[in-house]
Amino acid sequence: METTDSETTSYPSPLTVEGESVERGTSPNCDSQMTDSGLESIAENDCPVLGGNEVTQEFVFAMIDMFREGKNRMLSESDVVSILNRGLTIFKNEPTLVNVELGETEKLTICGDIHGQFFDLLNIFEMNNYPKAHNPYLFNGDIVDRGAFSVECVLTLLCFKILHPDKFFIARGNHECDEVNELYGFSEELRNKYPDSPLLIKKFSNLFNWLPLAHLINGKILVVHGGLTGKKGLTLERIRKIRRGRPPPAMGEMTDLLWSDPKPDAGVSPSPRGSGVLFGPDVTEDFCRRNGIELIIRSHELQMDGFSKTHNGRILTVFSAPNYCDMHGNAGAYVTLNGSNLKPRPHVFYEVDHPEATPYIS
Repeated sequence: METTDSETTSYPSPLTVEGESVERGTSPNCDSQMTDSGLESIAENDCPVLGGNEVTQEFVFAMIDMFREGKNRMLSESDVVSILNRGLTIFKNEPTLVNVELGETEKLTICGDIHGQFFDLLNIFEMNNYPKAHNPYLFNGDIVDRGAFSVECVLTLLCFKILHPDKFFIARGNHECDEVNELYGFSEELRNKYPDSPLLIKKFSNLFNWLPLAHLINGKILVVHGGLTGKKGLTLERIRKIRRGRPPPAMGEMTDLLWSDPKPDAGVSPSPRGSGVLFGPDVTEDFCRRNGIELIIRSHELQMDGFSKTHNGRILTVFSAPNYCDMHGNAGAYVTLNGSNLKPRPHVFYEVDHPEATPYIS
C-alpha cells in the first residue's frame, strides 16, 4: 500500500499559539566486539540491565542516558522481550477506546507523530517535564518509522507505560503495523540493531496489534490518530467494539481511524494514501453531535506550524516531529489540556541536534 502519511500538499495559515520468553542473553550491541552492521559496542556491564526485575525509574533513566550518548548501545534482547511482554499485558487489559478522566487540577499532554526522532522526544520531556503520575502523557501513534531512533523511542515510551500504566497512554498509529514497518524503516532498524534477533520484529508487531485505537478525555474530547470513517452513523460504542489483536484490514472502521484525513469540502471521498478516507466538516459535525464530542484531536499529517485547526475548530491536528526526516523544516507541537476547562493549548518547538544518522526515506 502507498503511504504518504505525514506529507500534505498545502498547509494552513499560522495560528496564534497560547503559551509556548527467551533466556537471558547479550545484546549484539552490548559486547566488546563490532557487530556485523559495523556499530560500535561496549561491555555488557556498561548497559542498564533489567534481568527479570521490575522496571524502575532508575532503570528507565539509566536507559535514556545510554541512548542519549548516541553510541549505538542497546538493551539486551532478553530485556527488550521482557519490556514487550509487560507492555503487552497492560495493553491487552485496556479497551479499544480508553476513557481518561482528568481532575480539575490535572494536566494532560498530548503528542502527535514522533517517528523515531528520539532526541526531539527528549526535548519534549525537558520542556514539559518527564512523565510522572502527576504529569500524564498521551502519545497519539506513529512512534516508529522514518527516523533513525525508533527502537529508542518505543522502548522509552513502553517503559513509562509500565511505570505509570494509568497515567501514560499510547495509541496505535498507521505506522504501528508490520507491513508499514517493512516499508518505512522500523523493521530494518531492528535488523541492524539486533541482527541476531529476528523474532523481535514479530514481538513488536504483536504488541502494536494490541494498542488502543482511541482515547476519550472526560467524555468530551476524542483523541485518535487518523480520523473518522466513511461509514455513516459512527458512534463511540462502535469504536469500543472494534476487535484488536490483529493487523489493520484492507478497509473498515479500524483502518479509517488510523488512516483518514479531514478535507475542507463536504462529504466523504477516497484517500490518496490508498487507505482510509477524506472526510468533510459535515461528517465531523455529525459525529460530534451524535456522540456529545466537543473536539477531535488527531495527528497523522505533517503541519508546518506543528499544529492546525480545521472543520470550524472541531478538529485539532498535532504533529510532534520537527524538521521531519531532517528535511521538511517544519515546527513540532504538543498540546496540553487542563481538567478544569479542557481548553487545548498548543506548544510549538523546533528540532534539536542529534547524532548523525540517516532517516529511512523510501
